[in-house]
Amino acid sequence: MSLMQQWEDMVSVFNNNAQAQQKFWTDYYLQEKGVYEKLLEEPVEAISGTVQELADKFEMDVVLFGGFLDGINESLKEPNPVDTIEADSQVTIDIDLEKLYYNMVAAKAEWLYELPQWDKLLDEEKRKELYKAQKRSMIVVKGKKIGRNEPCPCGSGKKYKFCCGR
Repeated sequence: MSLMQQWEDMVSVFNNNAQAQQKFWTDYYLQEKGVYEKLLEEPVEAISGTVQELADKFEMDVVLFGGFLDGINESLKEPNPVDTIEADSQVTIDIDLEKLYYNMVAAKAEWLYELPQWDKLLDEEKRKELYKAQKRSMIVVKGKKIGRNEPCPCGSGKKYKFCCGR
């Protein structure tokens, strides 16, 4: 069974117990924060190894580390095949820092995008720019409303109320 399936099974166990679910996620987020603190301390080069080796390196359970890999996967220069990885699968963590910061803001993970390690990696202006870009991407802009007596935008030549507006 892949680590992703084990991760999903582990998470689904807590669906009916809010208190246990809260404890699980609190513990996970603390471990996740610890991994990011280590990764961002010196993110100069890619880190490679088996999932088990990396989980041991970051002092994390291998299934939880599989969940971590799923979370960081969109922020990597070259994503890993997280759906099929096993404990002995070879993975590479090569972080695109700007993408990672942007995705942390999108996830509303303040405990991650406010880590002090970011001060050395991205200047304050760049972080503000990425933050604003992510927030702007969430704004929905409605198009101009078509009046019922206006020509239909489909090009039929009829009034909207007699064509697509029915």
